[in-house]
Amino acid sequence: MKFTNDLGSDNIKGLVWTLAVPSMLSQLVSVLYSIVDRMYIGNIPSNGTQALAGVGVCGPIVTLISSFAFLVGIGGAPLVSINLGEKNIDAAKKVIANCFVYILSLAVPVTVLAYIFRRPILLTFGATEAVYPYAETYFSLYLIGTVFALTATGMNQFIITQGHSRSGMFSVLIGAIINIVLDPIFIFALHMGVAGAAIATVISQVASCAFVLCVLFGKHIEVPITFGGYDLKVIGRVTSIGMSAFLIILFDNVMLISLNMMLQRYGGDNSDMLLTCNTIVQSFELLITMPLGGLTMGTQTILGYNLGARRPEKILRAQRYIFVIAVSFCALMTLAAQTIPHLFAGIFTKEPEYIAMTARLIRIYTLGTVLLGMQYEIVDGFTGMGVVKIALPLSVFRKVVFFACIFILPRFLPIEQIFFCEPISDIFPPLVSILVYALTIKRVINRGPQKQTA
Repeated sequence: MKFTNDLGSDNIKGLVWTLAVPSMLSQLVSVLYSIVDRMYIGNIPSNGTQALAGVGVCGPIVTLISSFAFLVGIGGAPLVSINLGEKNIDAAKKVIANCFVYILSLAVPVTVLAYIFRRPILLTFGATEAVYPYAETYFSLYLIGTVFALTATGMNQFIITQGHSRSGMFSVLIGAIINIVLDPIFIFALHMGVAGAAIATVISQVASCAFVLCVLFGKHIEVPITFGGYDLKVIGRVTSIGMSAFLIILFDNVMLISLNMMLQRYGGDNSDMLLTCNTIVQSFELLITMPLGGLTMGTQTILGYNLGARRPEKILRAQRYIFVIAVSFCALMTLAAQTIPHLFAGIFTKEPEYIAMTARLIRIYTLGTVLLGMQYEIVDGFTGMGVVKIALPLSVFRKVVFFACIFILPRFLPIEQIFFCEPISDIFPPLVSILVYALTIKRVINRGPQKQTA
């Protein structure tokens, strides 16, 4: 199978680009799920700003739920790539078989619990009484597609880790195109508003899930989904590796939820306006973090494969290219954030006051973005090689700094200054990560993979 065999190629630069570009594009396209929804919702006549604030409250909660997909996908993908590097196809099949059952067993109860407790969840995590009806409508309908969304996102990692980054991109692209086409039809033509945006998203998630399963059950992939060989030890190993990615995404969204809560608490009469502006700010941030995550997670398979094949020099070469791409991308996005944020804000709302505030907040929020590229590759690189004991503390440290800023800054400064929590956490923790990486990477890549249970 051509793509998997190419993971051992001596052309590391070409291999990085081959995996990085489709992975980044797929994540960029996936941002359209939320951005297109928010763009149309923000332009609903008469109540667009409140509806946008309501959907913005749902955003981090929905992404928090999606973290269960990464628990399984990111947890299992390194094991598959390491096994492929060791030429142990049977072990790789066993990992994917267990992960498929695992993700379904998580998706169903998560969906049910989220629906049952949707009111306290939304009110606790930032919804005001004015925006709650919009948040509740969107969230309730969105949950219909949660099982499909988690399955598509989680199992797509097993397509990418076998070198099929283009197929991984197509799975996201299919859903995004369907969502983009259906949004204006349901929201405006059928006058369904927020409900229409949620229904369009659900349909697109079903389509993405169908494509992923067709690929993984097909005959043209080296390690397909099979049945049998279920082993709690394998699931435990997947969980131990995936816990890093799971907690990273979970904490990221708990931080955003906490940010909404503090804006609601200290925003006074401007709380709804701040929630709306923050929704747009977070949409811009997704344009940075999603492609960046696509780059660092999409290239994990190179690191895991070559760790399994005991080729440390190729790991270092690959990471040098990944670092350059990540930092260059972050620098480009920082330039855009500092020069044209008003153009981005104008996509979501036509109210000058909202545009001016959002542009100001985007400039603050992205001041430390360049170093974020280093942080992502260091943490995801260690995760891709199964070194959770280094990846997780580095990630958690950044979250702790962010949390501290969220709860300290509003007590002493005007509420708008809370947005400095992001650049503070994007500068100082990455500097620590760079130091740890420099001190540990050679020891990690020269030890070889730990004995696997599958």
